[in-house]
Amino acid sequence: MSGISTHVLDTAAGRPATGVKVRLFLADELIGEGVTDQEGRIRSLHAQAKPGQYRLLFEVGGYFPDGFYPEVSISFVVSDDRANYHVPLLLSPFGYTTYRGS
Repeated sequence: MSGISTHVLDTAAGRPATGVKVRLFLADELIGEGVTDQEGRIRSLHAQAKPGQYRLLFEVGGYFPDGFYPEVSISFVVSDDRANYHVPLLLSPFGYTTYRGS
């Protein structure tokens, strides 16, 4: 069984980004949502991922109201329904990066 989780880090301040709303879509269907905790984590947006194309939508405008990006969208593919998929977001007011974590 696989799962999808995320972690948002504020690289400008060097700390977790708390209170960021995140939604998870499979194709165009909303299948999970949550808000980052004090550690910047949402441990499980979806407990059992099946193969397909997913999209995480981070509403970052509330976290960085004077920032450039109101939202960040990350699309990714789940190919192994037994693996865990952790998708971190490293965020600053004027840039972001992501990768497949563990």
